Amino acid sequence: MTPAAAPCVLLVDDEEAITSTLAPYLERSGFRVVVASDGEQALEALGREVIDIVVSDVMMPVLDGRELVRRLRREERWTPVILLTKIDASFERVAALDDGADDYLGKPFDPPELVSRIRAVLRRTTGGRPLVSAPTLLADGLELDRAARRVRVEGDSRELTPKAIALLDYLMAHPGEVHTREHLLQALWGFEFAVTTRAVDHRVAELRRVLGDDPQRPRWIETIAGVGYRFAGEVRAG
Repeated sequence: MTPAAAPCVLLVDDEEAITSTLAPYLERSGFRVVVASDGEQALEALGREVIDIVVSDVMMPVLDGRELVRRLRREERWTPVILLTKIDASFERVAALDDGADDYLGKPFDPPELVSRIRAVLRRTTGGRPLVSAPTLLADGLELDRAARRVRVEGDSRELTPKAIALLDYLMAHPGEVHTREHLLQALWGFEFAVTTRAVDHRVAELRRVLGDDPQRPRWIETIAGVGYRFAGEVRAG
């Protein structure tokens, strides 16, 4: 049997000090790596190479990471993208997801965490349009219309607060992945907007109450004791 080809990562960053150390690490982790120094070079590489995932810095000359994602999504090119953002800028994290990125990672970061994020994104995007870019998410009687911010259970509309809908959206777009409360705070609130991780627990409680999801026998949202939460149901794009 012929072994499967290594997934190809397009690493985009204008700092040679980063690409010269990170590219070999990714190769040692089992990936093939193509390097570009800005968004324009990245688009050229995407035109000539078979790229499985893009890992791109946000702040770059010529064409930055956010505009790179926007161009790809406008052209309905669904190569998954992880954006590398400044860890202290919550607006960048929100913008990364709004622009169509599949995930983000704050700088500075640990290379092993980046490898884990790459593998997780590849698992959930292989074989079609990624969930993060789908207009509707469906899971065992639960429907989330992302544009209208409307939620239905078995066809019946359910009223949720905007933050609860945002949390449901994030969990459904990352099914099967365990998210710590701290990570959810960083992704959806920004640490400066929430004093305690109880903010996440309150929104999970709201989701369970309104959706009718029993925490003892969860249909959708599962508590991972001592860690956080994950979306347990199978999700498909609508």
